[in-house]
Amino acid sequence: MNFHVMTLFPEMIEQAMAVSITGRAVKAGHISVNAVNIRDYAANKHNRVDDYPYGGGAGMVMQAEPVYRCYQDIMEQYSENGLPKKIKVIYLSPQGKVFSQRMAQEYADEDDLIFLCGHYEGIDERVLEEIVTDYVSIGDYVLTGGELPALVMMDAISRLVPGVLNNNLSAQTESFSESLLEYPQYTRPEEWNGKKVPPVLLSGNHKLLAEWYREQSLRRTACCRPDLLENAELSQAEWAFVQEIISKEGSDR
Repeated sequence: MNFHVMTLFPEMIEQAMAVSITGRAVKAGHISVNAVNIRDYAANKHNRVDDYPYGGGAGMVMQAEPVYRCYQDIMEQYSENGLPKKIKVIYLSPQGKVFSQRMAQEYADEDDLIFLCGHYEGIDERVLEEIVTDYVSIGDYVLTGGELPALVMMDAISRLVPGVLNNNLSAQTESFSESLLEYPQYTRPEEWNGKKVPPVLLSGNHKLLAEWYREQSLRRTACCRPDLLENAELSQAEWAFVQEIISKEGSDR
């Protein structure tokens, strides 16, 4: 997986992706991160990339030309027989579809992704129409730029790239992988602060463990995020189980 990030602050991307799991994945060659500074493509001596919006209004708008030149430079790396390779260009924007684990899985199947990080009051609409394939939001709130959303997406996508996690089973059992939240986790000591580890986790019985994991995921999802259950594949018995929990939660409030 090759991530390309068009940004005004490449150091934000480079520093964040160079640590922890993603940092190890970069060193191992499982992913690469190419943060490209849009300012380098400005056509003025001050490297200015913004201007006042037509029609007035508060704030400044990023100009189309520097963004487009930056994009062209990235795409030139992939020209094959004079024809550019098709690469998804993701613009981080509140108007986009809200990012989800399912989207992360779809993006993880790509070889390359380009992220476009806006700033100020946004980017000239004409260049967005020209290059953007996907509009994505990470939530219904406003941030100062697209760098943090891009990092959130790259982190989530990276975890699904083969070889990034030492234990690929982790990606399959984490929260949202089946539209369910992850079951609770425990480690040593066996008793802490008067609280003991559930006995089933010490049993060594894989069948009982699998049943306990599933039950706890269902219980936690029903209590904390019942909205996720709409997309979960549940048996009739499991549906009855979660409905009972939801009803109880409602009556206790």
